[in-house]
Amino acid sequence: MRPETQSSGHRPRKRFGQHFLRDRAVIDAIVAIIAPQPGDHLVEIGPGEGVLTRPLLASRARVDAVELDRDLVRQLAVRFGETAAFRLHAGDALAFDFAELAAPGETLRIVGNLPYNISTPLLLRLMFHYGPWLRDMVFMLQQEVVDRLAAAPGNGDYGRLSVITQALCSVEPVLVVPPTAFEPPPKVMSAVVRLTPLPAALPTKLRESLERLVKLAFAQRRKTLRHTLGKALDAELLASSGIGLQQRAEEIPVASYVRLAQLSCR
Repeated sequence: MRPETQSSGHRPRKRFGQHFLRDRAVIDAIVAIIAPQPGDHLVEIGPGEGVLTRPLLASRARVDAVELDRDLVRQLAVRFGETAAFRLHAGDALAFDFAELAAPGETLRIVGNLPYNISTPLLLRLMFHYGPWLRDMVFMLQQEVVDRLAAAPGNGDYGRLSVITQALCSVEPVLVVPPTAFEPPPKVMSAVVRLTPLPAALPTKLRESLERLVKLAFAQRRKTLRHTLGKALDAELLASSGIGLQQRAEEIPVASYVRLAQLSCR
């Protein structure tokens, strides 16, 4: 039997998508993947009962924790409130201003076991709006989401999320986690992924253009780019791109989508 962390007595709430990590070996593996160092500034999204928070603080890193569940906020305040390196923020990560946490010239490391019901919008928000403030992100997600993040062209999992993520970050799946590691067990496999913003950040206008084009291209996956992007981009511009317009969205590599976005910004 796997050694497990003790429950705090908090009943997981379905509306928050709560599945609490209990498997000590998995917790230790995730901490090793994060590899927190003294002086690191970590932001933990959804700390829950604090099973990751405690070892992160033990590394002498600073930890800001963002938690929505008010009952858990109270528990975390009791458990870690007197720790100087810990700050607790009660609120919704989808509305939180992460940039306010970073000192001038400082980058943040974002970590957490993300609720499955907010994982995709939260990832997109972090990548689009907070790239300059991020050093890396290590998240537990549904395995199918991690598969989509890392998918290559031609793979059935390759889609809008794959293109946007890989245009902005390097993607490294690092650990698969079974349902038995959680209480209550989710009905799906989970996985841990590391996302590291690419050194050459895309300008805001280019990111917005990329998002618009990728959304159009994958809205009708079975149609060719000539049909899906024909109304959004000038025919001459499309022809000059050097991209095979008879290909479908799932066949086009990330660099080609970025090229189309660059042309559309001219």
